[in-house]
Amino acid sequence: MIDRRRDAIDAVLARRQPDLTVFAERLHKPRNFSAIVRTCDAVGINEVHAVPGEEGLAVHWNTSQGAEKWMKVRTHESVDDGCRYLRKQGFRLVAAHLSDTAEDYRKIDYTVPIALVVGTELFGVSEEALALCEGQVMIPMMGMTQSLNVSVACAIVLYEALRQRDRAGYYGRSRLDEATARVQRFEWLHPVVAQFCRDRDLDYPELNEDGEIVGDFPRRG
Repeated sequence: MIDRRRDAIDAVLARRQPDLTVFAERLHKPRNFSAIVRTCDAVGINEVHAVPGEEGLAVHWNTSQGAEKWMKVRTHESVDDGCRYLRKQGFRLVAAHLSDTAEDYRKIDYTVPIALVVGTELFGVSEEALALCEGQVMIPMMGMTQSLNVSVACAIVLYEALRQRDRAGYYGRSRLDEATARVQRFEWLHPVVAQFCRDRDLDYPELNEDGEIVGDFPRRG
């Protein structure tokens, strides 16, 4: 069982996509954010970005199915802060937003570093965020309904990103930098010890190839 868990964790880490993410802007319903987190984990996203809405960023386990254990969530104080941070990291910001200038979501190249910006359930992406984005995408609708639930729309776009990236071979090799992969491997394999170290500002002990802790356990003097 331990070997299977380690192998599963190593396989997931090897498929993580550090240059694909979602930026959620003040979502009103925590269940929608939970569903987005679950989808992000499913397509290999490693970190989600968000500006908290009125109800914060509480994740509902029944909706996320525990995906929050494997996902990093970076919060930002404002839309401007979040967008500028992502652009500084080299992401192209694309808003999922219905407008006259929005392109069909299937026409976008998702093999480049890209952050999908999603907005509130009622009003979509704000004008402030749109001004900081480099493009907009929409999902064609064939019925009377003009839009989908934000978490559903996010999932549709992200699975197009997965399709393109899989075709380009992005899931066939490890793409996380060595330091990030090492830290996350420890946290996923030994969550209790990792929390103990974080609470006491201790370095994580080293792991061997089998994922076992080796050497002396660090202690504060």
